[in-house]
Amino acid sequence: MPNLVPLLQRTSRRGNNDWSGRLIIASLAGAFGSSFLYGYNLSVVNAPTMYIKRFYNESWERRYGYVIDGGTLTLLWSITVSIFSIGGLVGAIITTPIVKFLGRKHTLLINNVFAVLAALLMALCQIAGSFEMLLLGRTVMGIHAGVSLSALPIYLSEISPKEIRGALGQVTAIFICIGVFIAQVLGLPEIFGNEFCWPYLFGVIAVPSLIQVGILPFLPESPHFLLLEKNDTSGAEKAFQTFLGKDDVSHELEESEAQRNVKLESVLQLLRNRSVRWQIITVIITMACYQLCGLNAGLAVERLGRRPLLIGGFGLMVISFTILSVSLTLQNHAYWLPYLSIFCILAIIASFCIGPGGIPFVLTGEFFQQSQKPAAFLIAGTVNWLSNFSVGILFPFIQAGLQTFCFLVFAVICLAGATYLFFVLPETKNKTINEISQAFAKRNKVTLEGREMSQFSSEMKSSEEQEHNFSSTLENGETKNRII
Repeated sequence: MPNLVPLLQRTSRRGNNDWSGRLIIASLAGAFGSSFLYGYNLSVVNAPTMYIKRFYNESWERRYGYVIDGGTLTLLWSITVSIFSIGGLVGAIITTPIVKFLGRKHTLLINNVFAVLAALLMALCQIAGSFEMLLLGRTVMGIHAGVSLSALPIYLSEISPKEIRGALGQVTAIFICIGVFIAQVLGLPEIFGNEFCWPYLFGVIAVPSLIQVGILPFLPESPHFLLLEKNDTSGAEKAFQTFLGKDDVSHELEESEAQRNVKLESVLQLLRNRSVRWQIITVIITMACYQLCGLNAGLAVERLGRRPLLIGGFGLMVISFTILSVSLTLQNHAYWLPYLSIFCILAIIASFCIGPGGIPFVLTGEFFQQSQKPAAFLIAGTVNWLSNFSVGILFPFIQAGLQTFCFLVFAVICLAGATYLFFVLPETKNKTINEISQAFAKRNKVTLEGREMSQFSSEMKSSEEQEHNFSSTLENGETKNRII
């Protein structure tokens, strides 16, 4: 950390971006204790699958006197994987009153209670001989993920200057990828991925949470929360000064104050709005493919644009999944084929990280006006968690039925997503909300004149000034901040 902060500060000065040390620490600590754990828990169950199933069988036989039949064991395992998403959906929903009452930083702090509790439940389940503890721990950990992926983007977007919010928002996506990778490394048989040590895979969840608890208390609360929820102008000014590293923060205070007058659209109103019909469809399809295909993002989004990264990422995943299926099917015919399978898995993760991983959340923020963003993120977040649940509950059965060809299902999903995006998605990089809406206008069969155009004009000053604030928001975090 001591070497990283000066490096980032020197880089930011060259790029005319105001990265302060406190801002960097807040983003790293927040992401490590939140999005890192989300990525970690997505993949941590993969390595010890065989040992967990054996534990289920032993616990069941000791309790009831007979082993679990194959179908019941597969269902129980599916629930173990997918119940994390149910907890996530619950966590995302309960974030609304929490962040409004406690604030963004304190919500992240208190949320660590869920992580530590979940770590204890899952780490001790084998000693206690209770597979229910593992299921409960996965549920509690899902609640932590739902809260953190809602509260963290709000916090980061509200403490950072608008010039770097798009890049800063990608920190959370990068840490999701790191979490996925670390879970795979710790799951190696030489470390924790063996019959005796697999509970430790879940116990280490407490470490990032405790690190976050040790850092966040020394950082200010969100100035946006202090100003609009607590009416603490002095506290908001000091918070802005701390995070932005400058004395004159009057412009930032004015931007936050302007948000008092934004009238929000409900989800139903947004769904009925013909001028954003294809934007909603695109968000739903992109978010569904995001979870139904795999893993998460990189900073290249700000250089290459959304469209090529999304289409290219999904396209590379199609190729990788196809080769993986072939190599797994023929792996006994050549000694080098298992190594090709490993390469394909790494290629899938890399393809996901450079493209689909974080862009769906960026697009959700860029497609809609200020008044529509909360409802849009609610829709996106719901699709995200439900799609995640679908993969968890269905994949073990798909795997049992299709064997090595099961990955072709993901290849088809990625191909369908890439095809849709190629024909429908316009490039949104460096475009205003008005320009993006114009690009969709013909497909929506509306003209941005009259009522629609006047609606854009009425929000143009406040909306365009704050565009980058929402374009980096992940999951349905902004929704939980503003939706009623």
